[in-house]
Amino acid sequence: MAKTNKNQDTEGQILDAAKNVFQKKGMDGARMQEIADAAGINKAMLHYYYRSKQLLFEAVFSNAFSLLAPQLNKILNDDSSIEEKVKNFTSNYISFISKHPYLPNFIIQELNRNPKFFEKIQKSAAFPTLEKFKNQVEEEVEKGILKPIDGEQLFINIISLNIFPFVATPLIKGFLKIDDKGFKQLMERRKTEVAGFIINSIKK
Repeated sequence: MAKTNKNQDTEGQILDAAKNVFQKKGMDGARMQEIADAAGINKAMLHYYYRSKQLLFEAVFSNAFSLLAPQLNKILNDDSSIEEKVKNFTSNYISFISKHPYLPNFIIQELNRNPKFFEKIQKSAAFPTLEKFKNQVEEEVEKGILKPIDGEQLFINIISLNIFPFVATPLIKGFLKIDDKGFKQLMERRKTEVAGFIINSIKK
């Protein structure tokens, strides 16, 4: 048992170190030796756990995505109204990304660098599905609850308004002349601002 726990601790150290290095350097700029140094182990030990940088990157990405995807999938497919879904999705997403700010740029970098990897992620059982959400939007439009809007377009609007501030963090901090603390406060307020903006634009 002790050996198993030690292995888990070492792997956790590796993933944390790799996450930080990948965040700063990107996949191409990161070096296995740098990750090993950050994890406090030698390079041979790192290769024992992960034979290549690509496998390590995929593990870091999958680990983070596996935390977010089930939350989003649950929100999209529960029995709440579209209004509640917008509120819950926005609040959960911003809370999660505030704890994992590297993830949006991570995703964009990897999509551009290796589109086939994302195909693997899509096959995951936890990958969010949109069918119920799209059908529900259509039903609420027909009932006169929502203005005419396509469910896919609404989902893109939700994702875009939530993702962009984290992708463009330095730009936003520069324009608004705020520091890290100010940005965190801004994102906290954004949980209700974004939801309110979207709901006001789609409700009759």
